Formats: sequence, structure tokens, C-alpha cells
Amino acid sequence: MGGGVARGNGEVVRLPRGASLADFADRINANPGSLVQVVFTELGEMVTATQSCTDETLQLLGAQLGYDVQIVTPEEEDAELLTRFDLSFGGDYGDEAELTPRPPVVTIMGHVDHGKTRLLDAIRSTDVVKGEAGGITQHIGAYQVHHPVEGGVREITFIDTPGHEAFTAMRARGAKVTDIAVLVVAADDGVKPQTIEALNHAQAADVPIVVAVNKVDKEGADPAKVRGQLTEYGLVAEEYGGTTMFVDVSAKAGTGLEDLLDAILLTADAALELFADASVDAQGVAIEARLDKGRGPVATVLVQRGTLRVGDSIVAGDAFGRVRAMLNERGENVEAAGPAQPVQVLGFTSVPGAGDNFLVVGEDRMARQIAEQRQARERNAALAQTRGRPTLESLFERLKDGEKTQLNLILKGDVSGSVEAVEDALLKIDVGEEVSLRIIGRGVGAITENDINLAKASEAVILGFNVRPEGNARELAEREHVDIRYYSVIYAAIEDIEAALKGMLKPIYEEAQLGTAEVREVFRSSKFGNIAGCLVRSGTIVRNSSARLVRDGVVVAENLKIESLQRFKDAATEVREGFECGIGLGSYNDIKADDVIETFEMREVPRK
Repeated sequence: MGGGVARGNGEVVRLPRGASLADFADRINANPGSLVQVVFTELGEMVTATQSCTDETLQLLGAQLGYDVQIVTPEEEDAELLTRFDLSFGGDYGDEAELTPRPPVVTIMGHVDHGKTRLLDAIRSTDVVKGEAGGITQHIGAYQVHHPVEGGVREITFIDTPGHEAFTAMRARGAKVTDIAVLVVAADDGVKPQTIEALNHAQAADVPIVVAVNKVDKEGADPAKVRGQLTEYGLVAEEYGGTTMFVDVSAKAGTGLEDLLDAILLTADAALELFADASVDAQGVAIEARLDKGRGPVATVLVQRGTLRVGDSIVAGDAFGRVRAMLNERGENVEAAGPAQPVQVLGFTSVPGAGDNFLVVGEDRMARQIAEQRQARERNAALAQTRGRPTLESLFERLKDGEKTQLNLILKGDVSGSVEAVEDALLKIDVGEEVSLRIIGRGVGAITENDINLAKASEAVILGFNVRPEGNARELAEREHVDIRYYSVIYAAIEDIEAALKGMLKPIYEEAQLGTAEVREVFRSSKFGNIAGCLVRSGTIVRNSSARLVRDGVVVAENLKIESLQRFKDAATEVREGFECGIGLGSYNDIKADDVIETFEMREVPRK
């Protein structure tokens, strides 16, 4: 036993996730070839010396050789990595810290259709009307409002997280950076399952809760009933002798908003001590991130301590860069952002993940090194999980043969929050022990040739959430027989994969592309709206066919229709590849040069 390897006496060996046998051998001063032999003879696994191993393989090998193998978690590895660079994230404030008050950070939670988005919009628009500058607020994932109080004006930061049931991961992420949770309950509908789910997230994060009883102006509204229902879950209203503030509001009518902001500030003052040191280098969380045409990777970050300034070297997860510009929710340039202030940051070299911690480091070289080491760690961990996995096509055959099977997926979406939510929902699918699911890649933006190559190498299926393939990626996928599935509704993706894993796929409708047209110029007509002057790039454009508008690889409009089609001044029923034409998309007018109009029809295809 041991293949000539000296046995350990229970010594602890710390290894990162996805380590190879060569890494293990290096820690115990052994020959990597001897470990390969031990794994083959004792564990029955064929693994090369440089191949990433699973946690189980490393731990079993350690037990075989008399070592206590401990797999270092990503958090522990991050802490060790930052210590090596003489940095740290978070931690206690020292005696010399210059603590100043900071605004509370608030997340709106609740059941779908209870008015969360409407309430956020109402608060935001009220703040714009009150402000001198005014202007249109932009969706950056978070924003600040200014509320007049006795003795001046105070800020409150709102995190704009979606409240849909499938976005549980994003809602939980919002609670982690949140000081106060506002639970929205419709007065005419009462407490629902997602209300309880949101409440559980807030209570698990140990944050104070303010209840906004919405739609009090609606017929059948019963705010007292809501108070009674929530008493069962430990939220007792102040008027009933409890400590939770309940505020009756109407997002539609705009009533009760001032009272709600007052309640948030009162709760913050009573239950929390909100102070931060604004004098140190900035640290915080990336709330949202996306790839923007013309601006590159854009991340919305929430500064939790310190001050973020233009020109700072920054690292967030495995993304890094230098802060080129910062914008607030009104699209105005800002030079510095203090604690609890959300800003859009331009200057990252890649798109950070939603929920990634960010920190400012001394120089670009250090930021690059930290990011590259994190990338290498994630790559090794992913490689450890991708050996010999089945595709959707072979899944059922392997099930019939009684094999335990695993399906690999690559997720691409228009924003990182969507990708995180889809991943979280998919990993919760429970189909027993026969089949398992692995997410081996995730990213933001159009589906690229790199994604296709990764899918080919690891026999994975690609899920595109509101994105399309770019350039030659579609042709490469067809040539390599890589399965790409497109979704615009998160539940469709979840149901499809769950049905596939359970072997219950029914006949489906397959999208058959008819043609694509590139917009060269946009003509404005008072009678017909915007007309796109196009060149048909592939296939045939047919009048009255279904269409979508794609901008820089991302779907910006679904469910469109080719309402009008013209060749010069004559109406046409179809226009073939290589010809120019004018296309009208009915009432949809947000068309720009270089957009691509895709037309398609749905054909029913029975599954085998």
C-alpha cells in the first residue's frame, strides 16, 4: 500500500479546490508518479499528475496515505491571498479609525405583484421632483434618495433587487449588504408564500424589518388583516405592543411615502449604529454588472467603507481594472463615492460577478495578480468537475443503462444578476441520485466562440438568457453540434432542464430562423413611425413573421412582428439575402443603426 510513498501520521495537508496530484506530492515531498499509481491501484481512478482532482479524490487519497487533507474554501483562500499582499477585507475598525455616520442601505422585498417595483419607482420619482437638478434616473441597481428631516436632509440608499421567486439568490444577496429590509405586503391580498420567503431571508440576515402595507387605496384593502397575519411570524406592530413599524402606503397614488422614509430612518436610529471610516481605501460589494456597448464592462458597486475615487486600482472577484469614471443614478459624473453610496464604475477589464466583494489596492500590478490567482483557482475547481460528463442527448441512454449521470451547463445572460439567479434555481432542482447537474461556466454578454469551444471540450449544453451568439459562434455551434438553448423567461429554462433531467421531455416547439437583416439607417416617418433601412444578411425576411431585435449580441426586444416590408416604394411579401429593404416593426420604434433584426417561426419537433 502507498506505492513507495512515505506514510503520514495524521499531518494536516491544506489543498485548494481543484488541486492536482502534483500539488499534493509537492506538499508531502513525494513523487507525483507514485501518487498516480496509488490512485489507480487503491481508488480505481485514472488521473494524470497535472489533472485537477475532485475534493473526494484528494481526501480519499490522503486517508489512504495517512494524511488529513483539508480542502481550503474559496473564502479562506481569498483571506490567505489578501494576507500575502498585506491586505484584508472588512474586519474591525481600529482605534485610530475616523468613524462618521453613513446612510442606511435598504432592500425592498415581498411577494410578486404586491407592488415592490412600483413603490421603488414612486420613491425615486418623488426624490427627482424634490431635487433641483431633476432629470431622469437610470437603472443602475441601486440609488440614493434625500429625505428632509428636522435639522437638515438625510440620505437613504435603496438596492433595486428583483422580487421574483426565482431570484431568491439575488434577494438573499441583497439582504447580506442590507441594513434594513422593507417588506411589501398588498393590503388586498395579504401574506403569501413569497412574503414568508422574503421574511425568512431578512431574518436570517439579522436585519430590522419595516413593513409597507401597499395598495391601501384599493377596494377590499384590509391593512389590519395584514398586521394580524404577520403577528404569527414574529412581526408585531407597534400599535399592538410590538417593535415593528407598519406603514400604510399607496405606490400608485403616492401616499404614505414620506411616512415610510421616516419609519426607515427611525428604525435605523433605534436599532443600528451606522458608522463607517471614510478615510481608508474603499471596500464594498458589486451589486450588478453587465457588458455595455461602447463603455465595456460596467459594474454598480456599493461602497461599504472608505472612499472610492476616480483613478483607484480596483479588484472585484476575478475582475480588475482602474476606475476610469463613476456615475450616479442620474448619470452624473462623480469624483468620489463614500460609505453606503452606490455608483456605476467604468474601467474593469472584465465583468465582475454580482455579489463579488471589491477592494482598492495600491497599484494595477497587485490588482492583476490577485485577479489572476482567483481566476486560476476557479478554473482549477471547474476542471475538477468536468471529466467525462454526458450531454442532454446521451443522458437518457446512460439512464437506461443504469449509470449515474451528470449534465454540464454553461450559462450566459444579459446581466450577472440574472445568471446568478438562474444558476441558483437550477442547482436546487432535485431529481434523485441518478442524475446530477454541474454549472461549468457562466458569464455576461453574447455567446462567444470560446463558450462553444468550452461546451465542445466538456460536452456541455449552453443556456442563453436574453442573449444570442456573436459573429461566427452560431456557425461554429452548428458545425460542432453544440446544443444552445435560448430563453427569455427564467422559469422556461428551469422547467426545460428539470424535465430533461427527469426524462420527461414532451414534444417541443423549435425555433426555425427565417432570416436576419442588418439595420444600416433609420428613417423617421410621422405616419408609420421608425422605418429601418436594412440589408438582408441571411435567409429571407417575410412580412408578418415573428421577429426580435438584437443589439451587440444582446436581445433588446422580443415578441415583435414584421408589420411592413418594402422594396424601394413598393410593398413586398418577402426579401431574399443580399437585397436591401425597409422594415417597420409596428409601434416599436427603438431601432438603431447596426442593430440586427432576426425573423423566425416556431415549428413543433417531437423529442426522441
